[in-house]
Amino acid sequence: MMDYTPAPDLLKNRVILITGAGDGIGRASARTFAQHGATVILLGRTTRKLEAVYDEIEQAGYPQPAIYPMNLEGASPKDYEDLVTTLDREFGRLDGLLHNAGLLGALAPIENADINLWYKVIQVNLNAPFLLTRACLGLLKKSTDASIVFTSSSVGRKGRAYWGAYSASKFAVEGLMQTLADELAANTAIRVNSINPGATRTAMRAAAFPAEDPNTLKTAEEIMSVYLYLMGADSLGVTGQALNAQ
Repeated sequence: MMDYTPAPDLLKNRVILITGAGDGIGRASARTFAQHGATVILLGRTTRKLEAVYDEIEQAGYPQPAIYPMNLEGASPKDYEDLVTTLDREFGRLDGLLHNAGLLGALAPIENADINLWYKVIQVNLNAPFLLTRACLGLLKKSTDASIVFTSSSVGRKGRAYWGAYSASKFAVEGLMQTLADELAANTAIRVNSINPGATRTAMRAAAFPAEDPNTLKTAEEIMSVYLYLMGADSLGVTGQALNAQ
């Protein structure tokens, strides 16, 4: 998978929504998808960051992106309905949905876990992807070939001490992915998979491992092969899979 070579126009005419698109893996995904022909919808909580990514894509001459500021921590079901109404009016369908936004929380023993912070992590990492996916399914069904990608983690596949809410949320995301894939496999053209990015040079990684030398890690741009594979038609028929980017 790491050796996958996508066609330059792999995502031509596709409409892809990316959460957490303002920096890190979300920013790299947006730029990479646009480079391969996609119209990307940049969703995130910080408008300034989204505008910067928008400008980078536009200046590169890729398809014009769109911006949708949204704070997943406080978003209500009505907010997701409003998002879908806007996307339906502007684009008429969705061909891809990348759940990239995430909240680390604090590394601490379960015994000492901050309860309010636990709720926030579960809200952003699990409840928001559930609500967004549920709201967008109608748009995804309008595509002839749609892909939903959830972001997982190594601690979402094997628990590790002190990773508490983050680990629990990622285990739950894997279960959500598998359940949804099984439900949609029979009568839709929607495939559903997860990606564990692995150790990547991002702000979240730096917060979790402050003593680590970031120069020893791959950049977000260097792990895009599996993201492109799952978003493009080369992955038709691949669903319910937990893949690794490294």
